[in-house]
Amino acid sequence: MEPNQLHPLFKRNNNAVSSNPTQNGKSAAIALTSHGSDFYYAIMSVMGVVGLGVIIAGHLKPQRHRIFYYITAAINLTAMLAYYAMGSHQGWAPINVEYQRSWSKVAGVNREIYYARYIDWFITTPLLLLDLMLTAGLPWPTIVWTIFIDWIMIITGLIGALTPSRWKWGWWTFGTVAMFYIFWNLAGVGRKRAKLLGQDIYRTYMLCGVLTLFVWLCYPIAWGVSEGANIIAPDSEAVFYGVLDFLAKPVFSVALIAGHWNIDPARLGLDINYGEDRVLRKEEKAARDAPVVAGNTGVTA
Repeated sequence: MEPNQLHPLFKRNNNAVSSNPTQNGKSAAIALTSHGSDFYYAIMSVMGVVGLGVIIAGHLKPQRHRIFYYITAAINLTAMLAYYAMGSHQGWAPINVEYQRSWSKVAGVNREIYYARYIDWFITTPLLLLDLMLTAGLPWPTIVWTIFIDWIMIITGLIGALTPSRWKWGWWTFGTVAMFYIFWNLAGVGRKRAKLLGQDIYRTYMLCGVLTLFVWLCYPIAWGVSEGANIIAPDSEAVFYGVLDFLAKPVFSVALIAGHWNIDPARLGLDINYGEDRVLRKEEKAARDAPVVAGNTGVTA
């Protein structure tokens, strides 16, 4: 072995793209490279570590306090699987581009569109909203309606991404309008309800809510320059979406769990009773109601 030559164990060897060059026997001219694959795998690792950390943190709490830990762990673990798919160069379809560019990195008739990303969002964005809306103590009808609007936002984005003509911008518009309706619900209704529940709850809601609104505003831009107008290369798309997802999921998760650490979910209307909790409460009640036995008062003659 040459003095300056790396041992094979330490050589960079990501061959995911070359191992999975096609989907259903089809390839795309504008495609991911190993650099984009590396970034997807890096974000995947972060999602997995945060998801596992949230699960461990949840087990430090009583079962009736774990609802936000379960939801938040599910967000990160779902995203981890999606990023594994994209890093492995899977979960995409070749779609003809509306705008053919001369720059070599985006030149060609078709582009890889990652539907795995939208499957991730279809599952994780309602969970993100559930974290926020439960923090604000919003009623279930409002929560269900907001999640429905969120699904509209994700589905219209996917249909638009799979549309090769200018009609995609109609779907983009529908999705963006849905997003702003969600913002109105969070910034208006949710903020007012959270303020009534206490300063610590309001602070947690505002921190996580402002972060979500700021990051989500950037997603239509990322869509516009990648799936929409074919301006940036798939590797740059991986970085753009990856940074946004990092902020929207791991950073959001750490902020939310830190904020909820000393908040009893019962204050939010989430008084969840497990079997062992009911037994414990019965024992505590029996101990309080037990009559004092005469002669056992602790007073000596």
